[in-house]
Amino acid sequence: MKIKGLVLFLLLSFGCEKNEPRRPINPRPSTTLFHQTAKESKALNQLEVKIIEDYISKDSIKKYELSKNGFWYFYRNKITLNQPKPKYGDEVIFEYDISDLQGNIIYDKKSLGVKKYRVDKEDFISALQKGIKLMKVGETITFVIPSYHAFGFSGDGRKIKISQIIKSTVTLINIK
Repeated sequence: MKIKGLVLFLLLSFGCEKNEPRRPINPRPSTTLFHQTAKESKALNQLEVKIIEDYISKDSIKKYELSKNGFWYFYRNKITLNQPKPKYGDEVIFEYDISDLQGNIIYDKKSLGVKKYRVDKEDFISALQKGIKLMKVGETITFVIPSYHAFGFSGDGRKIKISQIIKSTVTLINIK
């Protein structure tokens, strides 16, 4: 019985080899892909800016303004009275539409409905989040938005295409 125990002990002790963890082939992550993607994004952004600037230069009727946040806009209806503009945490009520740069409606005001939005506390189209803070109650502004301030590389998964420049006309109804 002692011999069987000794044999079993020896088999268990020497029968198992020590496991060595597998090491990654390249232990440091490659930044080449990151740099390539960044280059492509910058090139796309520059192309979109050129497309928008060409579009604006052909529209001599409207006076477009470039926001410090990287989108363009013009007032369809500007309020000159001294009224407050939305600020952080305010609830705003507005209606809007979305079209492509050629003016083809992607989503009309009726399908989008009246929207309630808490300023800077909810996720929404990046440029419109910033653009709404430029508005007074009763104003209507059309925003021309590069894809990187709208739906980006992914589009909306339905009607807005990948990397699509959009226009959106927004009317601010109320600030609470």
